[in-house]
Amino acid sequence: MDGGVFDFSSPLSLDQFEFTLPRERIAQIPATPRDSARLLVSRREGILDRNVFDLPSLLQPGDLLIFNDTRVLAARLLGHRPTGGRMEVFLLRPVEKEGIWEALVKSNKRVHPGGRVRIGPDFEVEILERCRAGFQVALHHPGHSLESVLDRYGRVPLPPYIEPVPGRGDRERYQTVFARHGGAVAAPTAGLHFTRELLQVLHDRGIACAWTTLHVGLGTFQPLRELTPSGQKLHAEWCRLPTETVTAIRETRARGGRVVAVGTTVARTLESAVRQRGGLDSWEGETELFLQPGDEFRVIDGLITNFHLPRSSLLLLVAAFVGLQRLDRDYDHALTQGYRFYSYGDASLLWP
Repeated sequence: MDGGVFDFSSPLSLDQFEFTLPRERIAQIPATPRDSARLLVSRREGILDRNVFDLPSLLQPGDLLIFNDTRVLAARLLGHRPTGGRMEVFLLRPVEKEGIWEALVKSNKRVHPGGRVRIGPDFEVEILERCRAGFQVALHHPGHSLESVLDRYGRVPLPPYIEPVPGRGDRERYQTVFARHGGAVAAPTAGLHFTRELLQVLHDRGIACAWTTLHVGLGTFQPLRELTPSGQKLHAEWCRLPTETVTAIRETRARGGRVVAVGTTVARTLESAVRQRGGLDSWEGETELFLQPGDEFRVIDGLITNFHLPRSSLLLLVAAFVGLQRLDRDYDHALTQGYRFYSYGDASLLWP
């Protein structure tokens, strides 16, 4: 497309989802208050520039917003070898055996299975064996819950493009106000824009809320590496679509309302459940679903999402939802109009 952000010549390839983003456009400070972030409203007929706090007037009574209520763990653990050398353990995801996690382990010396990392006087990590993601590790915290030792010793696992800023309050700001179920190592960033006050205004206007859970993994925001996306699967992430949310979707459909996913993680959870169950029904399990141009969305009518990295699965999901021409139009507008990108950045409301 002449003058656009992307080149959508045929056939489709990941190179077509590359674009140049000036570093200063990567948000380092979240909007305050949360819902003051800018909101690009993308419709077939054009674009509106609004703010997240305008959502009650952009939605209709009878619509349904679906959120991801995962909670980000303080998954970065700094510790020492028994000999004193520094090590870092980055927890990625639990495996089926209780107390065992997949993790990245960093050290200035070679890491070997069987080693131990002392995080605190009551918290130790044992390195078990190599796996595709890095290592399997066992967490030892006798007499304490995992949540308590992570809260005490862990650090918030911010994406690498967010620089350290003293006083930014990442432990609170890199968490949604409705986070409940611990398990994510990255935030469901579209949900970061919502305040309790905004949720109340939406409720008072007759716009309902429902919940899913997807524990966001580190790979969610990483660029895809294959030259062509066809047939590719993503890293596995655990998700859950509860019966109550299925009921809310059916009731919304019955009254003629629209189902709006708050975030790509919600969209993937809903679409994964439909594909796994053969229809809209409750489900939980791991998903590797990779939505890309040409795929059909079977549940959602709208999508709220941030602005994503080049060559990322999230960008291809957006392209699948709005189409290639609209993706080019919307991102060109976001770049020229000063929207802020990525996790602490601005948001968009997309209608198909």
